[in-house]
Amino acid sequence: MSAVTLPLAKNLGPSLRRWRVINRVKQQALAEELKVSQSKISRWESGTFEQEGPELRRLLNLLVARPETAADRALQALVMQSSHPVHLVCDLTHRLLAASPKRTRDWHIPLSDLMDKPLWRFASDGIRSAEDTLGDNGWYEPLGPDIVFDTERADFAEMTIPQSRIRITRLPLSDGRFVRLVRDDPSTAA
Repeated sequence: MSAVTLPLAKNLGPSLRRWRVINRVKQQALAEELKVSQSKISRWESGTFEQEGPELRRLLNLLVARPETAADRALQALVMQSSHPVHLVCDLTHRLLAASPKRTRDWHIPLSDLMDKPLWRFASDGIRSAEDTLGDNGWYEPLGPDIVFDTERADFAEMTIPQSRIRITRLPLSDGRFVRLVRDDPSTAA
């Protein structure tokens, strides 16, 4: 697995807990699998203990979204063929998994140059602010809501983020890992 950066390390604990609950894995069983104590799993989930080195790599390997089933690949294909500006990223790392042609029209480099790479470095202040409030807005709950927020224009050599209202939806893949569907929210323009 290549080096993966986490936009916000505090997202790891809630993501781990949600993955574990959805997959019906007890803390003790996960601890044995990861070769750590059950109390360490509990502290990771609560955010009172930071992961590092080999432990972080094992956690990321467990949680990073990898669309592998036919259903997961169908979701990717739907995004790639959409007539709306939409893209799909790993919920934990913001690694790009798919993007529609309408989304990539503001990108200055080919889609292939950004696929499977984190988009976090292109986050505007509005996107960063929204990310900071995900937990407070119920994002990690079992039936977490869509999050709608405004973002300002941000220009990068590789892409332009237009001023817009964004809607993000957290979707589970077949194996319980999560992706984020990012689309323009048509209800109101920014």
